[in-house]
Amino acid sequence: MAHSDEAEALFMQGYNCAQATAVPFAGAFGIEESLVLRTTAGFGGGMGGLRETCGAVSAMVYVAGLHAGGYAPGDIAAKTALYDLVKSMVREFSELHGTTCCRELLEKASCLPKSDPSARNAEYYATRPCARIVASAAEIIARTLERSR
Repeated sequence: MAHSDEAEALFMQGYNCAQATAVPFAGAFGIEESLVLRTTAGFGGGMGGLRETCGAVSAMVYVAGLHAGGYAPGDIAAKTALYDLVKSMVREFSELHGTTCCRELLEKASCLPKSDPSARNAEYYATRPCARIVASAAEIIARTLERSR
């Protein structure tokens, strides 16, 4: 299953945007899915429901760190490479969706952004752009990591 398909399926199962985006990459880094679910849980809803940076974008940064973040504190070249990787993914996401802000993504889809989690039901899934967004974020991660190997 493609990372994007898995991310979308996870979102449709009730996981938040960050969890759904990051979990498909857990195996590539030898990390238990349960750990990824716990460590990305607070990024959903634009960081804890604040509706700021989209959780899928936060997950892209999280996975970039897993991929290239194991550098020594003084290794400026490695740190720069990681930051360039993050910038590349965020730029691609922003070009595709017009913003990285959860609130703005929801408003563009005529959804009322609210800070509390919503019940996941047919109406929720029918009106939210989030499944499509997590799929695109997972595609961006997969493409970027493939290019950076």
